[in-house]
Amino acid sequence: MRSAASATEKANPRGLPQPLTTICAVLTVLGVVAFVAGLMTDAQKTWLAFQSNFIFTTMLACSGLVLSCIYTIVGAGWCGPYRRFAEGLAAWLPVALVLSIVGVFGGHHLFEWIEHPMHGKEAWLNPTRVYVTDIGVMAVMTALAFAFLKASVRPTLKDLAENGQGFAQRMAAKWTAGWKGLEEERELSARRTGRLAPVICLLFAVGFSIFNFDQVMSLEQGWYSNLFGAYVCWGGILCAVAASALIGVLHRDTPGFEGQITESRMHDIGKLLFAFSIFWMYLFWAQYLVIYYGNLPEETFYLRDRLGPQFLIDKGYTAHAFAQSWTSWDFDWARLLQGYGWVTMAVWACCWIIPFWVLLGKKPKTTPWIAGPVACIVLLGFWLERNLLVWPSVIKDDMTSFLGPIQLAIALGFVAAYVLVYLVYSRVFPSLAVADES
Repeated sequence: MRSAASATEKANPRGLPQPLTTICAVLTVLGVVAFVAGLMTDAQKTWLAFQSNFIFTTMLACSGLVLSCIYTIVGAGWCGPYRRFAEGLAAWLPVALVLSIVGVFGGHHLFEWIEHPMHGKEAWLNPTRVYVTDIGVMAVMTALAFAFLKASVRPTLKDLAENGQGFAQRMAAKWTAGWKGLEEERELSARRTGRLAPVICLLFAVGFSIFNFDQVMSLEQGWYSNLFGAYVCWGGILCAVAASALIGVLHRDTPGFEGQITESRMHDIGKLLFAFSIFWMYLFWAQYLVIYYGNLPEETFYLRDRLGPQFLIDKGYTAHAFAQSWTSWDFDWARLLQGYGWVTMAVWACCWIIPFWVLLGKKPKTTPWIAGPVACIVLLGFWLERNLLVWPSVIKDDMTSFLGPIQLAIALGFVAAYVLVYLVYSRVFPSLAVADES
């Protein structure tokens, strides 16, 4: 069902904000230059930076689309413009599709199984199967995103198609071809998005679990976890909620959004951020606990590389050794210097500890200067977490390996390009649809 506010939605085109657009364009160019320079100096670290930022932005885009689909499936009437914020995050998907093809050329620097496949996994981990599957999943998701977004915004575009100007007007005219009248278009939009939303969610759950198995978990071809795909996908959902919350805070005083970013809506998106961070930590704990208790070398090495020896004690799996590990267990800060221990601590703080304790009450969720920074911290935490998933698989015991100038310039380029695409989508076409009434 639709809220009363959504019944009056119409496209509200605005110019691109300056100097933010120029800054994003410059940083995007800087990222491309850094990528090219990095290929000539240290190709492996350059492709690792590409891979971690590709995973971060791609999962954020897919999750924004899925979050909008969830709103559609459950008939959420509270979300108002937050639904459009989530849709805008998906505008990156065509770029992600192109980047997934670019990533094929870096596979030899990332995946050991290309040159030295593990016995028994050759049928699954081979370039043909992996890249055909993963690029295929990306292509299907991109096509479904285009169909969903077009169906979702079409009822809001008629006025823009008739009275607008420039590129936005031409695209709105193309997307409203064969107009059937406002009420019928709204009904058609509801039916089309209602049919597409479950398909997109299923593709995300199944297809992108496989995608994450291939693109992230197989960096360590000897390690596996059935829960890993769900863990990475849910991290993307939490990222999309944090991004939506941040965009809402930034737009609360923007012309056209008067009365839209209400305290009630901020409270609701804050509750999602609070609750979803708990579930993300639960998924991590569910993986960690069984690996800790099993204490099998073929399982523990993956977490040990990331946590350091502080939280995993390899003493052989016997009852006596296990008991001894607890009787002599002592916390030692120095152990966090091993592996990527301090990076993991930062990820836990940003993605769970801070959002949990800061957003525990109602007031922080509805206070922009609290909710906005917390959302930023969560996004930063997940950028660190995506690096943590990728880098230790290839470069061991160097927790600053992803912080070099080339790596950071590539990261800035990815983020800036993502923001630029979002701005073009939301400000030019098909601009954020904003209700006239709250």
